[in-house]
Amino acid sequence: MVKRSVIYTENAPKPIGPYSQAILVENPDKILFISGQIPIDPETGELVKGDIKEQARQAIENLIAILEAAGATVDDVVKVNVYLEDIKDFEEFNKVYEEYFGHSKPARAVVEVGKLPKGVKVEIEAIAIFE
Repeated sequence: MVKRSVIYTENAPKPIGPYSQAILVENPDKILFISGQIPIDPETGELVKGDIKEQARQAIENLIAILEAAGATVDDVVKVNVYLEDIKDFEEFNKVYEEYFGHSKPARAVVEVGKLPKGVKVEIEAIAIFE
């Protein structure tokens, strides 16, 4: 039987719309679907207003907080989708991304989009599979 649970942590920003931070599916392995994370500081609720590197770091830290709340780690991530406001930020984004995912190298897509919520430069979503 498939079990579905909502994952929520105060260590990542509250959703800014009608969605969950993540959904955990157990069948029997656990599959975690993490909603897009933007660079909001969960302690203050404020946007990180820095460059792409600062914003990417906060978005990834938010994603990691949700992974940890579900009992997973970065090593369990199998797929990442990245949305950049400007594809010219690709190289700078990769420098930060590699600090967190360089050893595990999950499958990934990076696309440029017209606009992101709250005018941020980056949004990141992920899927993790673990026991």
